[in-house]
Amino acid sequence: MDKFRMMFQFLQSNQESFMNGICGIMALASAQMYSAFEFSCPCMPEYNYTYGIGLLIIPPIWFFMLGFVLNNNVSVLAEEWRRPIGRRKKDPSILRYMFCSITQRSLIAPAVWVSVTLMDGKSFLCAFSVSLDIDKFGNYSLVKGMSETEKIKLLAKIPCKDLFEHQELRVAASRYIKCISQACGWMFLLMMTLTAFLIRAIRPCFTQAAFLKTKYWSHYIDIERKMFDETCKEHAKSFAKVCIHQYFENISGEMRNLHHHHSSKDESDDEDEDKKRSDEDKLLDWRTEVVREG
Repeated sequence: MDKFRMMFQFLQSNQESFMNGICGIMALASAQMYSAFEFSCPCMPEYNYTYGIGLLIIPPIWFFMLGFVLNNNVSVLAEEWRRPIGRRKKDPSILRYMFCSITQRSLIAPAVWVSVTLMDGKSFLCAFSVSLDIDKFGNYSLVKGMSETEKIKLLAKIPCKDLFEHQELRVAASRYIKCISQACGWMFLLMMTLTAFLIRAIRPCFTQAAFLKTKYWSHYIDIERKMFDETCKEHAKSFAKVCIHQYFENISGEMRNLHHHHSSKDESDDEDEDKKRSDEDKLLDWRTEVVREG
């Protein structure tokens, strides 16, 4: 537990490491979500393509937007963009560099999802099973006499093991489409790796000043937030101490007032009792004089 706390404090103190850790967690989460996801192709010509392509596109878009939401530099970028121009002018190169950095980190989880999906091949099979040419597999008798609509309905059932009767044809078609899907997956990984390499290699050559400025502001923001948190804690501690002292002073004043009120009440009760006794004595003396005169 102590090691985890120390690691978390280190990530908090270093914004760059913290965001890299968030990107890694999102990448693992995307792979884990796909493995836990229950793939259910509708096996209908009207919905197969939409379902397969939607599974390949919509989750990466969600992961991409989530990457922007979890990145703290988005707020810094917006503040820098909207701040009034004072003595320090706005540098568009720094803003572009920060935006590109945020975008690159946000693309990691979507890239992992697309890669895993293409390597698995289920969504590709669901989306493009209707486009298969059965004649390539040598089963002419299966589609002989079928209309085009019936042939499309038959091909749409290939991803569904329970609905397609001809298992040999289904296995052959599935292997064919999954082979194409995996080839697309490796091409996608190669393209992403090559693009990342070119960005890492070429960007410092053209934007070295912006790179150094952004790095400087990244460290400055980390130190500023750390000092702000420490100052907030000290200020809150001193303010809480003042409030507690005032609270106990008010309590002590109320207790003194209450004690004074009780003592004054007791004195007034004693005075009333003495007055009542004097009135009774006067009444008793008056009765005695009346009896003597009578």
